[in-house]
Amino acid sequence: MAVTKGKTNKKPSLVVNAYLFSYNFIQILGWSYLLFQIVNFYVNPPKSQSLWDVVKYTVGIFQNAAVIEIFNVATGLVKSNLAVTIQQVLSRVAIVAAIVFIPETSGSPGLPLALTAWCFAEITRYSYYGFNIVGYIPYLIVWARYTFFYVLYPVGVTGELLVYWTSLGYVGRTKMWSIEMPNKLNIAFSLWSAIAIVMLIYIPFFPQMYMHMVYQRKKTLGSPETKKIQKKVQ
Repeated sequence: MAVTKGKTNKKPSLVVNAYLFSYNFIQILGWSYLLFQIVNFYVNPPKSQSLWDVVKYTVGIFQNAAVIEIFNVATGLVKSNLAVTIQQVLSRVAIVAAIVFIPETSGSPGLPLALTAWCFAEITRYSYYGFNIVGYIPYLIVWARYTFFYVLYPVGVTGELLVYWTSLGYVGRTKMWSIEMPNKLNIAFSLWSAIAIVMLIYIPFFPQMYMHMVYQRKKTLGSPETKKIQKKVQ
């Protein structure tokens, strides 16, 4: 996770920087291992295991570990928008939860798309944050951070929506976690409707997120300083 400038010149302590660097480094290792698992699955497919059978523990550990980022922002260790951080982390955790609790999603064609996009995005993101803490970011990392999203965002979102879409059939048939009227509490809840609403939310939010990254790329890579081999972080 990145350490960015606040309103004062106070710098994070050595202990905080060591903690944040360690977190980013461990996440790089985790997502790199997950990418290896995915590639190996398709190069040397196992006879009796699905992709989810192979990667479920790695995904569970390193994606859910991202909840730590909410803590880091909430406690001020990292200067970032708390609401945005919560949304970004929990949206991924929700996908993992859907795959864990809804059996049919593990065979969704969206699963390899989403996981592969996540791997490249997270390896790049955590590398950027790790070098940022050190204070010296190679230009290649900066370029990758603000270029890969052109492909990774559409692929990742497509994969996530396909996972949700696959879940709707099972949830609709079983009425999973749904509460129907009448009942003593006089309330109703439909998991199917909740998932459908989440899918619809992607429509307004994805273009905003995508164009924000386009703007950030132009702002970051458009400056003469970033055309050097390495960028010194002030």
